[in-house]
Amino acid sequence: MTTLLPQDQNDNPIPALRMKSGGAHNIIVGASSTRNTTSFNAQTRVISLYTDAPVYIAFGDSSITATTDDHFFPAGIYYDVAIGGDHSAHYTHAATLQVSSGGTLYISEKE
Repeated sequence: MTTLLPQDQNDNPIPALRMKSGGAHNIIVGASSTRNTTSFNAQTRVISLYTDAPVYIAFGDSSITATTDDHFFPAGIYYDVAIGGDHSAHYTHAATLQVSSGGTLYISEKE
């Protein structure tokens, strides 16, 4: 099977993506919902998340807002998330809301 992924010495695919140039986003997390000001690239399918404070997070278009009913994301975890694909909608924005105190959510687009 052919793949675009890097391969190890036995030609097994390594599930790794590189960080996209110009694809870094920082969202200041506070008591009100905030989102990335620049949309994700239309070709980006995977993003990586890291936050220094627990947050609620939601994905959608440029009008998305996060609430306490959205997904909880803990501090100190580096995690990959799919934001689109061949047969699914493509999310252009992430919105965050603090759980108990403010912080920063770091997002890296992958390719």
